[in-house]
Amino acid sequence: MSLAPDAVRTMFDRIAPVYDAMNRIMTAGLDVRWRRLAAQSVVRKGDRVLDAACGTGDLAIADLKAGAGQVTGLDFSEAMLARARRKANLEWVQGDLLALPFADATFDAATVGFGARNVADLQLALTELRRVLRPGGRLAILEITQPRGVLRPFFSLWFDRIVPLLGKVLPGGSAYSYLPASVKRFPDAETLARLLRDCGFGDVRFRLLAGSIVALHTGVAE
Repeated sequence: MSLAPDAVRTMFDRIAPVYDAMNRIMTAGLDVRWRRLAAQSVVRKGDRVLDAACGTGDLAIADLKAGAGQVTGLDFSEAMLARARRKANLEWVQGDLLALPFADATFDAATVGFGARNVADLQLALTELRRVLRPGGRLAILEITQPRGVLRPFFSLWFDRIVPLLGKVLPGGSAYSYLPASVKRFPDAETLARLLRDCGFGDVRFRLLAGSIVALHTGVAE
């Protein structure tokens, strides 16, 4: 199940009212900790930070709490941004991760939380993130990944069956039938690490969380 960019934007506009609730339900609240880890892995005191595909703003706020001096949150869904603006007085920009509206070497760090799998061209998105980072700037990508070992059957049951059913009981939540397909299309942790290197990042590392259901990748712009 692949959606065109306009369809993805429309979907996120529709699910904006239930997005935070679904995140808490799907992760048993662990997504809050994962975002904190992502922010702390790359943000240094006083940094200018971009949170791309920021959604309702939780990771951008985590970046600020991690010590960022200035945080810009970018998303192409205005409905998601409207909710982000209610949470914090940061710079919220409507824009496309595939054509970031910022000059080269603008940011010291960048984060992407659960948004990388939704772009139409992942390599272009990573290249754009590299472009707007200064040399030595740091990137963190937090994303759901295909688990290994004993958790694979549970993962399949949860994301293929239960999550879409949960979505159907919430207004607009039926769009969560898109989630399992988007995860299956997304590169596994090792492949994403190689792609980051190909796109100009060095010192690429990843950490598997929640029994390998979530991956946190970091890299440094070369």
